Amino acid sequence: MTYDDIPHLSAKIKPKQQKVELEMAIDTLNPNYCRSKGEQIALNVDGACADETSTYSSKLMDKQTFCSSQTTSNTSRYAAALYRQGELHLTPLHGILQLRPSFSYLDKADAKHREREAANEAGDSSQDEAEEDVKQITVRFSRPESEQARQRRVQSYEFLQKKHAEEPWVHLHYYGLRDSRSEHERQYLLCQGSSGVENTELVKSPSEYLMMLMPPSQEQEKDKPVAPSNVLSMAQLRTLPLADQIKILMKNVKVMPFANLMSLLGPFIDSVAVLRGIQKVAMLVQGNWVVKSDILYPKDSSSPHSGVPAEVLCRGRDFVMWKFTQSRWVVRKEVATVTKLSAEDVKDFLEHMAVVRINKGWEFILPYDGEFIKKHPDVVQRQHMLWTGIQAKLEKVYNLVKETMPKKPDGQSGPAVLVSGDQRVQVAKSKAQQNHALLERELQRRKEQIRASTVLPGVRIKEEPMSEEGEEEEEREVEEDEEPMDTSPSRGLHNRLANGLPAGRAAGGDSFNGHPPPGCASTPVARELRAFVEATFQRQFVLTLSELKRLFNLHLASLPPGHTLFSGISDRMLQDTVLAAGCKQILVPFPPQTAASPDEQKVFALWESGDMSDQHRQVLLEIFSKNYRVRRNMIQSRLTQECGEDLSKQEVDKVLKDCCVSYGGMWYLKGTVQS
Repeated sequence: MTYDDIPHLSAKIKPKQQKVELEMAIDTLNPNYCRSKGEQIALNVDGACADETSTYSSKLMDKQTFCSSQTTSNTSRYAAALYRQGELHLTPLHGILQLRPSFSYLDKADAKHREREAANEAGDSSQDEAEEDVKQITVRFSRPESEQARQRRVQSYEFLQKKHAEEPWVHLHYYGLRDSRSEHERQYLLCQGSSGVENTELVKSPSEYLMMLMPPSQEQEKDKPVAPSNVLSMAQLRTLPLADQIKILMKNVKVMPFANLMSLLGPFIDSVAVLRGIQKVAMLVQGNWVVKSDILYPKDSSSPHSGVPAEVLCRGRDFVMWKFTQSRWVVRKEVATVTKLSAEDVKDFLEHMAVVRINKGWEFILPYDGEFIKKHPDVVQRQHMLWTGIQAKLEKVYNLVKETMPKKPDGQSGPAVLVSGDQRVQVAKSKAQQNHALLERELQRRKEQIRASTVLPGVRIKEEPMSEEGEEEEEREVEEDEEPMDTSPSRGLHNRLANGLPAGRAAGGDSFNGHPPPGCASTPVARELRAFVEATFQRQFVLTLSELKRLFNLHLASLPPGHTLFSGISDRMLQDTVLAAGCKQILVPFPPQTAASPDEQKVFALWESGDMSDQHRQVLLEIFSKNYRVRRNMIQSRLTQECGEDLSKQEVDKVLKDCCVSYGGMWYLKGTVQS
């Protein structure tokens, strides 16, 4: 018998018990079906008479019931797999049921058999024995059923069986394997994404994927001893991913040198990966790592002492951490006055990272780690940038007077050392002598380079006298012969815009005084910077210097430790690279009352990107070199006049979207609008 021969299917479901009963018809005309056996089973179950309550109304066993049973209690480790066109699609399973034949009809046949035997015995005894005496019958009325009794009756096995028997059967229709409806339902097992690029990237380690596919069973987890909440097992800790290990250790210890963290994680852990992970959960203070405030005070939590929200606690603790980047000592009264927090909260902050000294205040708990500062300058520079941003927020929130950060490039205060006045004088004299000798040698070397270099025709080198403060600085000015202005129509648009580089320098082919021109990709730093600038302007087209510096800082924060760009990029080097990359500076006429900073008033635009809209963008940029804000109809008419053709609305919209923003009915270059 095949499933295609099934006349009909019926089913009913127990919603509370999550069970299914499936009633499947039996093909009685199949040659493999024993008709006499089927008639005998129907006779045993229903008896000779057939009525509405009969199991087999046709007096023939023509159906079989299957009842579901739960195969496993944990289905999280099972999935349905479908392989198609070289791709394996996995669908998680939330439940697995196994259908088994139900033999309830045999119980019904046994019950019928016992009833017939009882009836026969009762008939025989009535013939042999005398008629029984008439007995008095007492009629009793049942008491009202209590609530507890009703609940016991409802939950009894007999009641549940009766309710389940009363449930109606739902008729089903069977679809074959190659039926169109079956194929439609099978499509739900395939990933519906149009592109699998985002889903195919492996973002976890092989051990983490193995743990996700085969998580430990509940029985194994129950066998593990339960440790107190404040006790951390190193054996269990090292089974977790590296990021979780670092987070748990820092959350428990709160302040730790990097060397101690590496020793706790084990000898085979990559220090670069640890550095990348520690910066996500901790901040650098005096060369040591202090856990971030939002790790200790997560969102939607509050202080156990005063009940203030977590956001206020994080801000107050950040202020304490920032104070320790300025000095070895912090006074609790000063912190309480500035943050307006309770004494208990401030004491908790300080106990996390400091120890109290009588008549002195609170001293940072660990000594200054100068070895880490010298070994990882790129990490220190990134942390210094983060602390600068935190300082600006704290000054704004607490209305602080701006304090000067330490002059050290790492932004960390060194260990406090008591030095006498005579010692300071001697140290200053020795440093002055060393600096003087170094400056003399540097000056002599530069003069020799100037004499040896070949002076280009039309170029004069001017030497300035050295400054009196001891810092020798040599400035050279290059003056070039004036060239006649090109007034041809094809170059008129170029000449009307100001650029930071002459035409010869923008090409990047000449050298000046023996040095490569700005933007020349002669060093790894210059090549990396040039690649960043070109990629940024291909996406943005128009950027102010302040916005470009912000994007560059975000790019630095995303780079791994030890990258070449951490060597230090000045604003001048960044501007020269922008101009050498084919961009131009647009001299936007800002209004006199503008609040834009000097960096916000320096606007650079990509002159040629290689697409069809280059000419349209050049006309638009020329308009904004004479106007701070422009209406759309003026841009439309100017584009039509310059390009000599009627542009479609989509082309104008594309040019405006690339270079401009709309505010108050007017159009501005990106980054120049002042609301």
